[in-house]
Amino acid sequence: MVKKFMARVFDRNMFVMLLSIMIGIVIITYFYADIQNKMKTEKLISEHTAEIKTIENKNINFTNGFIHSLGLLDLSREYRADGNYNFDLAMIWYSSALSELNETRLNDYKMRIVKNCDNAIINYTYSYNNFIEAKNRFELTKGFVNYDVYLSILDLYVNLTKSGSKLVTLRINASNYLKNIAENITIVDNTVSYMTNVTEMLDLFNSTMAEYLSEENVYSGIEDQIEKEYNIIGFSEIREEG
Repeated sequence: MVKKFMARVFDRNMFVMLLSIMIGIVIITYFYADIQNKMKTEKLISEHTAEIKTIENKNINFTNGFIHSLGLLDLSREYRADGNYNFDLAMIWYSSALSELNETRLNDYKMRIVKNCDNAIINYTYSYNNFIEAKNRFELTKGFVNYDVYLSILDLYVNLTKSGSKLVTLRINASNYLKNIAENITIVDNTVSYMTNVTEMLDLFNSTMAEYLSEENVYSGIEDQIEKEYNIIGFSEIREEG
């Protein structure tokens, strides 16, 4: 009888112990799984946070790069406008010099032509440097965006800066030609003439001006394309002035 009682007690104790062990295993397994899930969740959050951070940084870099590029483009346009003003003045004084028979006034006109050509070259050079820097910034900014519509606009701006740099380069050359031609103007037998043969220089000047007018059409065409792209993406209030 005692043996049976002891056996029951032993069986019960074994059962309770085994049950406790099983419950312990279940609890440990639960906590282990919970820890693993938390680790996976934290890892995913970390990965997505890094991804979101990367996207945010790209957006910030795109915005900053685009604004900086437009600022450089505006500077290049301003210097180009100043260069055009100087060049136009030089052309006015050149036209006056060709019909001036008073030597004193002629020399004054020549000095004005040379001075304005020099100023034009300085402004066009500043413009060229900013056009090139703007081009480089626009190209760099392309690396921070994946949308075709924005890439298309950036490509147009790159082409605009290339055309702009070509325009001011042509005007630098034209200014140098005009300066050299003006320095050779003189009066011979009561007639405006040249001290040396400037036929080749005049041909270079005229061909450069013709090329400039052709490139100016290209530049204006790209500006029109940019405006159309802005209208497509819904920013019709944005206008680019050449």
